[in-house]
Amino acid sequence: MRKRLAQIFGFLVSTTGWIFVACTMAMDHWKVAEIGGKGGSNIISIAWYWSNLWKDCFIDSTAVVNCRDFAVLWGVEKYIQGVRGLVMIGLSLGFFGAILAFLGMECTFIGGNDKTKDKVLFIAAVFHFVGGLSNCAGYCLYINQIATDTFNPTVTGLQFIPGTPIFLGLVGAFLIMGGAILYAVSILKDIFPKSSTYVYSAMSYVHPKSRNRTIHGKYSNGSRRSRESEGSKISTISKGSVSRTNIGVTSDRDAFV
Repeated sequence: MRKRLAQIFGFLVSTTGWIFVACTMAMDHWKVAEIGGKGGSNIISIAWYWSNLWKDCFIDSTAVVNCRDFAVLWGVEKYIQGVRGLVMIGLSLGFFGAILAFLGMECTFIGGNDKTKDKVLFIAAVFHFVGGLSNCAGYCLYINQIATDTFNPTVTGLQFIPGTPIFLGLVGAFLIMGGAILYAVSILKDIFPKSSTYVYSAMSYVHPKSRNRTIHGKYSNGSRRSRESEGSKISTISKGSVSRTNIGVTSDRDAFV
């Protein structure tokens, strides 16, 4: 029962994490910067500049949005290409991991016997964990680029801060890895059982040489006893035949006399 509950909870947690990660791919405001709003005039004008994995946008105080889509793939900055690749790799691994987890869970009736299902679920846990690490690495790479541009004194311009999708994606990545750990914990004892240990007492141990000697000694004693018993039987029979012979000889002599 505990095994089944752990697997169901792990499936729900990991699936929620993958939904979070998938949503961040289409969300805006991966990084946000404010322009204006710090003046002493009576009219305060402010605007926002934000960016995601696919475009850069500018919103002024009148809510007019102007966006510029990124050019072809090789025209995008390298760190954005890296983040795209890592997140897409994680989503691909998560897709196959979710299918394998569904086949390997104990509450489903497909996937083979229990031993096969446990192995399939363990592979799904590996897929989930590696995919979660890939997603986490992508988000951390994006945060690292923001921090580098912010604290670099040679870079002048807008000061960006991480947006909502970054934090949502990190939460999703940790949920995915947590679900993978639940999968692994539920089947760890079945896949890697503990080896049984045998305890031998000091009184029951007999050296091989002495054990052989004892066995042979028993056989030799037994054969010696059997030979002695056979010899005693033979001597008894011989004595009986001799006595009968003596009786016959005496009776014949007495009859002659």
